[in-house]
Amino acid sequence: MIGIIDYRTGNSQSISYALEHLGVPHALVAKPGECDEVDRYILPGVGAAGVTMESLAQEGWIDHLNEKILGDGQPFLGVCVGLQVLFEHSAEGDVECLGWIKGSVHEFDRSQVRVPHMGWNNVEVRGDHPFSRSFTPDGYYYFVNSYFARPTDDVSLVGVTTYGQEFAAAVAHKNIMATQFHTEKSARAGLQVLKAFCDLDVNDLKDLDAR
Repeated sequence: MIGIIDYRTGNSQSISYALEHLGVPHALVAKPGECDEVDRYILPGVGAAGVTMESLAQEGWIDHLNEKILGDGQPFLGVCVGLQVLFEHSAEGDVECLGWIKGSVHEFDRSQVRVPHMGWNNVEVRGDHPFSRSFTPDGYYYFVNSYFARPTDDVSLVGVTTYGQEFAAAVAHKNIMATQFHTEKSARAGLQVLKAFCDLDVNDLKDLDAR
């Protein structure tokens, strides 16, 4: 069962509509106590990293997710702000984030590009993580973001795009995956990525731990 984390700044309903369209069983979960049948998680996001982290902390999600994702190895997908909070620190509100992936989140240079970055952008696929195989080669996906993630190294990068500068469009590390673009708003290409996450064989992800 897919659990869509339903917190106050997320766009959980949009992800739910997309999964309904794909015929994927799922549930909106507002508290960790509602997750008895959940075996993989989606964290959507619209809004600021600081508010997202505060909301997750207030409902007890951080400890729960650390246990289920880092401890038990359950698959996780972050979308938009759901990608940014995976990193160690965000300049948006100067907030410490989950720290599951090494790196930080920065604001676009407003003197160089229009902010927010909004619209369709090409994504260049990188790496050999199973998640990267779901991307359409040189496909276009829909972005709405004022901040971007910068991993410490390129190991976790599975997709990059350019808006004034190159930045992480998608990342993956073992059972942790995320897209800066909105899968649910990126037409067929985005739904393909979303469905691939839902269908990923957990054993394939466990094989990554042995590398």
